[in-house]
Amino acid sequence: MTLNEFQGYINKYKSAIEEIKSSAHRAHEHVNQTYDKSHPYGFHLDMVVESVYKYGHEVCEKEEDVLPLFFGAYYHDSIEDARLTYNDVVKIACQYMDKEQATMAAEIVYALTNDKGRTRAERAGERYYQGIRETPYAPFVKLADRLANITYSFTHSNESNLHMKLVYKDELPHFLNCIRVEKDDKRYGLPATMIQAIEEVVKAQ
Repeated sequence: MTLNEFQGYINKYKSAIEEIKSSAHRAHEHVNQTYDKSHPYGFHLDMVVESVYKYGHEVCEKEEDVLPLFFGAYYHDSIEDARLTYNDVVKIACQYMDKEQATMAAEIVYALTNDKGRTRAERAGERYYQGIRETPYAPFVKLADRLANITYSFTHSNESNLHMKLVYKDELPHFLNCIRVEKDDKRYGLPATMIQAIEEVVKAQ
């Protein structure tokens, strides 16, 4: 899909995208979740979706996938952090798109939901990454999530962010290998421009 085509669909579905955004923000506000203890969690969601606006045309296959892609990005943490179930996510998505699209959107969210575990490694192990690799658009949304987190952590200097800078930097090669899919299907793609953006943030520090 060309950038102009993608932007045209964004304009076409502007109202629905704004409603999805507001709904996702409310879901996290309802459980009083914040980002870095200083921002509403919607701050992070908006950062993730910035990548959809900027790079989404490189992975989006057809018009019908535009809303699921935006929904998946806005709701990517909703099962893990906002106490929603998979069925809740499907039901919400059905307010903005048909059942097939809603299922695609919910599958993205489900794929990005960490497994149960006591440590970071347990919560994001091989089973977790396999689910991402097997789900259309999940690798892209996960990359958008990581770009948002890295960008924030590398530009803020409290103790937590200083720690996460080291974690993200050390994890980067392994992380990219874990979400990379060797498949001739753009829906599983990782735009080189996004990877370059991450590497530039990391190298600048």
